[in-house]
Amino acid sequence: MDRLTPERRSWLMSRIGSKNTKPELALRSLLHGLGFRFRLHRRDLPGTPDVVLPGRKTVIFLNGCFWHGHACKRNKMPKSRVDYWGPKIEANRQRDAKKRKLLRALGWRVLAVWECELKDLSRLSGKLVRVLDSLHC
Repeated sequence: MDRLTPERRSWLMSRIGSKNTKPELALRSLLHGLGFRFRLHRRDLPGTPDVVLPGRKTVIFLNGCFWHGHACKRNKMPKSRVDYWGPKIEANRQRDAKKRKLLRALGWRVLAVWECELKDLSRLSGKLVRVLDSLHC
């Protein structure tokens, strides 16, 4: 059972943004600090990637563990409206796969950074440096 009233839950859910979120700002700050230059939210690319590194022909999606169905401890299925959330998260995962496929068909490399990875910035920065440095065009 949800601890919040339906009205309070609805209000909280309505406040969730899709751009310039705290996790996204943390990722951008990390990339910038590592010396990577990028563009944001390119609408001409499938799925409007969160971060685009044109020189490396690479896009990065920052995925929320809950919203995109990551298999980590941060992803806990709500106890209320299970009949809604299960299909919703699965549809998000299918949409993510479709975006990746379209981008790869256009010659882009696709990286996913999970929200939980931002909890260990040194590990994430090592991963990003290894992957992105190997992709320089």
